[in-house]
Amino acid sequence: MLESVLVTLVALIAGGFLGFYINRLRAKNKVSNAEVRAEKEIEEAKTKAKEIVLEGKNEALKEREIAQKELSEKNRQLEKIESDLRRREASVDSRYDSIEVSRKDTEKKQKEIEEIKQTLRDLRKKQEDSLERIAKMTKDDAKKVLLDLVEKEGKEDLVKKIKEVDEYVRDSADEKAKEIIIVAMQRIAAETAAESTVSTIQIPNDEMKGRIIGREGRNIQAFEKITGVDLIIDDTPDAVVISSFDPVRREVAKVTLAELVGDGRIHPARIEEAFEKAKKLVAADIKKSGEEAAYEVGVTGLPVEILKVLGRLKYRTSFGQNQLQHAIEVARFCALLAEEIGANVTLSKKAGLLHDLGKAVDHEVPGSHAVISADIMRKFNLPKDLIHAVEAHHEDVPMETPEAAIVQIADAISSARPGARRESFELHIKRLEDLERVSNSFPGVEKAYAIQAGREVRILVRPEEVDDLTSAKLAKEIAKKVEEEVQYPGQVKIQVIRELRTVEYAK
Repeated sequence: MLESVLVTLVALIAGGFLGFYINRLRAKNKVSNAEVRAEKEIEEAKTKAKEIVLEGKNEALKEREIAQKELSEKNRQLEKIESDLRRREASVDSRYDSIEVSRKDTEKKQKEIEEIKQTLRDLRKKQEDSLERIAKMTKDDAKKVLLDLVEKEGKEDLVKKIKEVDEYVRDSADEKAKEIIIVAMQRIAAETAAESTVSTIQIPNDEMKGRIIGREGRNIQAFEKITGVDLIIDDTPDAVVISSFDPVRREVAKVTLAELVGDGRIHPARIEEAFEKAKKLVAADIKKSGEEAAYEVGVTGLPVEILKVLGRLKYRTSFGQNQLQHAIEVARFCALLAEEIGANVTLSKKAGLLHDLGKAVDHEVPGSHAVISADIMRKFNLPKDLIHAVEAHHEDVPMETPEAAIVQIADAISSARPGARRESFELHIKRLEDLERVSNSFPGVEKAYAIQAGREVRILVRPEEVDDLTSAKLAKEIAKKVEEEVQYPGQVKIQVIRELRTVEYAK
């Protein structure tokens, strides 16, 4: 039993030593193998390092060769540039020498030319002296005679050319313009309205006149004070006259008096009550009239305040022509003329309707009614083109658009057509006198006659002072001065008449 234990113990010890020895041998082998592999990797790394160094050297050599080639090429180019510069420098030197020679030759020739010029001047002076002795006339006198002759011939040629141009314009432009205007006028048939500064109210009987006057004139005084008009009660049966320069105020007074007469109760308190009611009625009528006028011509988008100002034109007249009807008529003319020439129809029509807005307030605001109209439109931010067309229709500002010219033409057509307006006898006579005065102010005019209510001026000239060509020029100058100094509707025909009579007697 013991022996077997010992044997087992010896065997274990021997196995342990044997295993230890075997493991040691294995470890040595691994170390040996690792050293071999390490040496091998080191050798391989050295080999690769050598290869990389060799490759780097080769690339460096290649780059060096390329750089040397480029340097050589640059050197060749520089040498070529230097060679070209040397050749150009030699050429410039040669040209400079040539130019210097030419300059000297030029200076020499200039001196010779100056000598020749001086010789010619001396010869010309001798010739002029000889001519003055022969002609018995100085140089300045001869020059003046020659210039007068050239001026006369040039003036005749200029007048002939002007006459030819005028004939061409009359044959073409005037014919086309007349055609366009006639077409527009034929398509518009508006009524003529004539009003004044007084309104007449019919009353049922003369007893009502006494009630209007009141005890000791109390009622009529209160009426005139409240309404701001003059009430004229004369011997005219069944009628009372209201007088005022303000048409709106006169209309309010008319409505007030009509209310009082209809009611029969007339006293200061009742007059004031009727006046307030009349103001509201007239204001409503003004607004309605403005809206109806805009609707009638097809204009939309206008501010309410503009329509109210437009409606006030219903009670405004100019030379007897109702201004609201005039504005409607001008708007229609503008639309037709714009269609004919291809202008902006909507803009022209709107400008024609609003062109006389300023007349509704011109007794309250100083200035031209065209400028006042433009200021009113600016206040309500209307388009600039529309404002310009209105402001320029009487040339208060220069015209810049065709629509402005259209408004001016349409306004003239509506104002100047027969029966549209009337004027006082004094204004009519003054216009005729102005036409004759302007015509007689020109030299050569013997007599001037304004005929056909100022539509034509016939001018008789002295034939010994004015020839046929000068008469054409004179007619144009007189027409221009009439346009500048005389106010007139429509157009005035200027007719210059030259008559030469030669009388002899046979004995």
